[in-house]
Amino acid sequence: MRAAVYYSNKDVRLQEMPVPKIGPDEVLVRVHACGICGSDVIEWYRKEKAPLVLGHEIAGTIEEIGNNVSGYHCGDRITVAHHVPCNQCYYCQRGHYTICHTLRNTNLDPGGFSELVRVPAINVDRGLFSIPEEVSFEEASFTEPVACVLRALDTARFAPGDSVLVIGSGIAGLLFISATRALGARLIMASDVVPFRIKAAKRFGADKSVAAGSDITAQLRQINEGRLADLVIVSTGARKAQVQALECVQKGGTVMFFAPTDAGVTIPVSINNLFFKNDITLTTSYAGSPADYGNALNLIAGGRIKVRDMITHRLALTETAKGFELVARAGDSIKIIINPQK
Repeated sequence: MRAAVYYSNKDVRLQEMPVPKIGPDEVLVRVHACGICGSDVIEWYRKEKAPLVLGHEIAGTIEEIGNNVSGYHCGDRITVAHHVPCNQCYYCQRGHYTICHTLRNTNLDPGGFSELVRVPAINVDRGLFSIPEEVSFEEASFTEPVACVLRALDTARFAPGDSVLVIGSGIAGLLFISATRALGARLIMASDVVPFRIKAAKRFGADKSVAAGSDITAQLRQINEGRLADLVIVSTGARKAQVQALECVQKGGTVMFFAPTDAGVTIPVSINNLFFKNDITLTTSYAGSPADYGNALNLIAGGRIKVRDMITHRLALTETAKGFELVARAGDSIKIIINPQK
């Protein structure tokens, strides 16, 4: 089979690989859509593990099924959680599924930028989801990133009626805008450094979208009855954005740091100003649990998050290198979907 093998952001090669052999509790999936995630192009993190086949935002059909697998059939349309928890450890018992050791060590074989992937038994058991008839493969490939967003909002204690500032309006930021709008945000403001994405933020539900270098605190107060944001979501790894977030959160509010930074980046934090005086919560979020996947798929199927409109590029497997270049450049692109069958 063909696979796009990652060596660096500028070196993604189409290569032949053997079709993975499945065990009795596993399934083989033919991938029809796989999104390129912003984490796929974090070069300092990925390059040291190269060469490898990336791709975890997967939707496709079951090609082959193990003898012990029940409830699924060849030809079924499914999306897959590449990371799944054990459901038994200390962290899982406390609801912290995404720091479960098993979750961080489960994955697909080899990855979604290939024609076929093997789904291990544990992923089949708790990470396989049937795609509703009205949802396309492309739309279903958004299940994983939407699940991550829902997990982050739950961690940040987002509630209907909150005012929200999203710093960074790439695909993650736009999903946060769409999700908080669908879930009852009272006011949403967004920012970015790219004009294309500033306009996109408004299109996907922001009440106001502005340039990242402008006076965001003043503009927030102007549209939010003199207050800052109840929830600030940082969906970019830029250090300036991390620092800016601390200046934009309302007393008693929360800052969600969602995007990783470059290696070794730190930010100054005044314990007195943030916590002692203003009771600010700083938190982070990683991945999503199987329950988040189910909720994400329901939101997509119900049309509450219009993911299809976020797709700016549809590329064949032979064009995966071009897709990585587009995502790394962060220009006039939002979501890039690879179809490994082309």
